[in-house]
Amino acid sequence: MKNRANAKRIIIRMFYAVLVLLFLGPLSGLARDIAPVVSGEWLEKNLSAPGLVIVDIRKVESYKAGHVPGSLSAFYGSWVAKKNNNTNELLEPDDLFDLLSSLGITPTSKVVIVGSVASAPEQCFRTRVAWTLIYGGVKNVALLDGGMEKWLKDKRQVATDFSKAKESEYEGQLEKGINLSKEQILAGLGKAVVVDTRPPDFFFGVAKVPNVAKPGHLKTAVCLPSPWLLDGEGMMKKTEELAAMAAGVVGPDHAKEIMSYCNTGVFASGWWYVLREVLGYRNVKLHDGSMEELARDPNAPIVKYTWK
Repeated sequence: MKNRANAKRIIIRMFYAVLVLLFLGPLSGLARDIAPVVSGEWLEKNLSAPGLVIVDIRKVESYKAGHVPGSLSAFYGSWVAKKNNNTNELLEPDDLFDLLSSLGITPTSKVVIVGSVASAPEQCFRTRVAWTLIYGGVKNVALLDGGMEKWLKDKRQVATDFSKAKESEYEGQLEKGINLSKEQILAGLGKAVVVDTRPPDFFFGVAKVPNVAKPGHLKTAVCLPSPWLLDGEGMMKKTEELAAMAAGVVGPDHAKEIMSYCNTGVFASGWWYVLREVLGYRNVKLHDGSMEELARDPNAPIVKYTWK
């Protein structure tokens, strides 16, 4: 009887160990050498850490007024290109590699992105740059939690001089699979989980931006707004809360194919980054043309809800 009881206890322990691996393990995200979101305290202690590159994506005037010591100025506009009548397209590979080279970033660098959290688009400028870096082959990317606002509020060190990068020839490999064409996202409708990351008014077709031809959302898409990622102080919500939000909308299957979009490819990066880098969903992709491109296609199944 005693041996049976011991065996039962061992089986129960093994069962719970499997549950931990299945449900808690994914919360650590993909293998990386830096947390996907770092605190000001951590960054201040690691300003001189080997391989760390701090990139400030705010406007140059804001950078001049005060920035994290040692951070490099590379405002958001330098990370995107206007082409094919779309506002926020990826840079051509050569242009992206030139930018990374000018910042001294290598595929093994640990890059911390510093931006503003003053508005919802600015909050997602940070994740859009993070997505671009990862697309470019840089695996260890992090966001400064709370942005520059939190850094200043905590009265941490501030510099006003322009920091110079140790330029080096960037030699990395593009992770092309995380970027979707219009044809690919349309082909994924009804197969993948397609996530509209805009605020609900845009999803339901109550509002639209001028550069999007028609209101509404892709048929079968679900609504998971990226502005909901942060709390009222501009801090990333707790991982457990983000996990619950994600599981409630896209489901708990971390291997399921997920495709995100928004108006111009900015908000789409918010949940892309959190789903893959924070929560460990392994097959998350983004369409950077988003509704700006999709709504121009008369054959794209765009629907909206109406009330009678």
